[in-house]
Amino acid sequence: MSYSTKQRKLILNLLKEQKDRHLTAEEIVSALKADGELVGKATVYRYLDLLLESGMVRKYTAESRTSAPGGACYQLICRDVCREHFHLKCGDCGKLFHIECDYLSDIETHVKSDHDFNIDNTKTVFYGRCHDCDAENSCEAAYGND
Repeated sequence: MSYSTKQRKLILNLLKEQKDRHLTAEEIVSALKADGELVGKATVYRYLDLLLESGMVRKYTAESRTSAPGGACYQLICRDVCREHFHLKCGDCGKLFHIECDYLSDIETHVKSDHDFNIDNTKTVFYGRCHDCDAENSCEAAYGND
């Protein structure tokens, strides 16, 4: 990254403050606007691309049945956050969950030893439905207990 601007500093500071979250470009624009800082969506996307190329952020692409805003979300890569682990992505609400699980680590080991393939678990996402969305879509939630 060749130079630093006020807008880039604002974006980077927000990513640092929210390092445990995955943010869409739209959420970044909205958060900065709520703080009284107007940064254009194109500027945010351009800077996120630079951060991605430099290896400072990780990008997750949302594949959702709903029209969730901002198909991709980004997270600052920190050593204390988002280490080597898998992710779960809710196809309904779009939430991304970090999962550190010995069983999934065993699958990773199995795939390596039996299939000679290395899984990049920082990019591996299992898609499904989270507990909250599952509860909202149950028969009891939709029709009551009658």
